[in-house]
Amino acid sequence: MAKKNAPVEDQKVPAGYVPALKKFYKDEIVEKLTKQFSYTTPMQVPRLLKITINEGVGDATQDKKIVEEAAEELSIITGQKAVITLSKKDVSNFKLRRGMPIGTKVTLRNVKMYEFLEKLIRVALPRIRDFNGVAENMDGQGNYTLGLKEQIIFPEIDIDKNPRIHGLEITFVTTARTDEECRALLTAFGLPFKKHNK
Repeated sequence: MAKKNAPVEDQKVPAGYVPALKKFYKDEIVEKLTKQFSYTTPMQVPRLLKITINEGVGDATQDKKIVEEAAEELSIITGQKAVITLSKKDVSNFKLRRGMPIGTKVTLRNVKMYEFLEKLIRVALPRIRDFNGVAENMDGQGNYTLGLKEQIIFPEIDIDKNPRIHGLEITFVTTARTDEECRALLTAFGLPFKKHNK
């Protein structure tokens, strides 16, 4: 039985359901990274804690409906209700006032996180034309941010219904202590980093 105060998105998950990538992490990634980094206990193996997706909508300062449409799109892509982000300060050059809607955001954990990651790796990224891997944008603290130019690489988005193109910023927050461990974890999940020419 679902917890009384559990968020709506958690209540929809069937009892006993384990996402494929979560199972893959437990069955294969833990062992692989333990060998690679000579960990002494499985507790040392880096884990994926959450994925946050931000979508900045510059046109929203002129038309609030645009940011509402972007939030709806992001909710469809992630399977979780997106929240509208507001400006924290006045920027006169952009006709921006504090408290104005400027984008939309979602934070994914647990089942939704693994399902989004699988869709990103197996469905969305391969749809990018001339794709040759993602750039390394590690933050030095074991987290990684991926910038996507177009939200339409996700199959749920119908470009005919909403022709506006928005970029997405996807941040993977992990327990890794170094960039090397973070990269190894995300590579093991299947995120295709660009090959370095040695």
